[in-house]
Amino acid sequence: MIRCSRRALIRGVALMPLAATAADGLMSPSDDRYFPSHGTYAHHTVSYDLHLAYDPGNASLDGLARIKAVADRPLERVELDLSRLTAHTARINGTRVRTRQQNGKLYLDTPRPLAQGTHFTVDIGYSGRPKPLRSPFGPIGWDRTGDPHDGTLVASQPLGAPSWFPCNDRPDDKAAFTFRVSVPHGHHALANGTLRERRRSGRSECWTYHHPGPMAPYLAALYTGRFSHDGDPVHLGAAGSPIALHNAYPARLAERARYDLARQPDMLRAFSGYFGDYPFEAYGAVVVDAELAAPVENQTLSVFGSNHIDGRRGWETLVAHEIAHQWYGNSVSLRDWRDIWLNEGFATYAEWLWSEHLGEDSADQLARQAWHSLHRRGQDLRIADPGQRRIFDDRVYVRGACTLHALRRAMGDHRFFSMLRAWHQTHRGASVDTAAFVAHAGRWATHPIKPLLHSWLYEKPLPPLPPGLS
Repeated sequence: MIRCSRRALIRGVALMPLAATAADGLMSPSDDRYFPSHGTYAHHTVSYDLHLAYDPGNASLDGLARIKAVADRPLERVELDLSRLTAHTARINGTRVRTRQQNGKLYLDTPRPLAQGTHFTVDIGYSGRPKPLRSPFGPIGWDRTGDPHDGTLVASQPLGAPSWFPCNDRPDDKAAFTFRVSVPHGHHALANGTLRERRRSGRSECWTYHHPGPMAPYLAALYTGRFSHDGDPVHLGAAGSPIALHNAYPARLAERARYDLARQPDMLRAFSGYFGDYPFEAYGAVVVDAELAAPVENQTLSVFGSNHIDGRRGWETLVAHEIAHQWYGNSVSLRDWRDIWLNEGFATYAEWLWSEHLGEDSADQLARQAWHSLHRRGQDLRIADPGQRRIFDDRVYVRGACTLHALRRAMGDHRFFSMLRAWHQTHRGASVDTAAFVAHAGRWATHPIKPLLHSWLYEKPLPPLPPGLS
């Protein structure tokens, strides 16, 4: 079984701007990031080009990462996150440089100072046997699957990306990604975006994927093993090109998985109506040969455990949840983990919208059931700032969804869904915080909406659901 907690795998407001980082003494506007030891504000990333070779026989990974970035202040060293793997060579703009690794950090001395605004390229050769990283939410990141454990998966939310590649591990540092993954012939590799090339060389096969993103490091995904594949282009409306839909699963689960995932195209079309145009070029799901406590939302490529496939669509609400994350969580991303209700509250509300779309329980019925369940529990959590160790508390999910339903009831359907579509359209590909959402909703409301949102997001007592507009 994969050793990850449910909350770590699937499952505010920052009234202050972004926080400080420890890197080189660089300070961003405030010093209250939830995980200040991860990431740096000294640079931002433009692209990652990852060349990876995985040997399932000894569970070893050899990597070459080419990272293109821009200095956001004068730099004499470059800081990246990399854990449990050893960097053995590094170059900055083609010049070999000295490296130092300590406490999950990789430091590279620049051959000469880099001025603010300078574009630079880092090449890092690294290797090792990747393993999950310890976190407040249990082990996360790279892990092995199957029997005899010859497959792999990545479940990085929120801090697991450095378990398999060097990165600037901030949720708001988004970049383009290319993956070139070599595995033994007969094994498959799956990653974000679209498959550009599959080429055999001797006893190995290289799978190349590209995703223009932009994508945060924790949403980057890689799965290796043996899979059955299927998928077709999905047309989401009269305008725009169809998106590539591709699913993969163990052969023994193929019949059940095809049935359980069959309504993905309908979900993509329904959510495009609710939320606006689908933001990426592809989507798909991977079912891994392992039991997962919960699915994972990785950008363009959600992952489900074998235990989520029952042939009866018993977990279909989670299929909807992960698809909704492509809009909220992936395309519109967090500035800091304190704002996670903007991911999980929105995706949980999408579960209720899917039920409503099917003509089953309405979102209003589900919200009121959820409200009564919350009311019976202790209310000691402000979901806009739940605290570092409680970002995956179920109340962040459910009260976040109730917050959106309260807003819908107060605004009316037309304004509410127009507001949601505009939220995505305005911030597509960008990073946001709760204060930005409160201001955005206020611009669409016909009467002051801030008191309602303040009570739901910043206060501990559970507010009543409003009756709505007549």
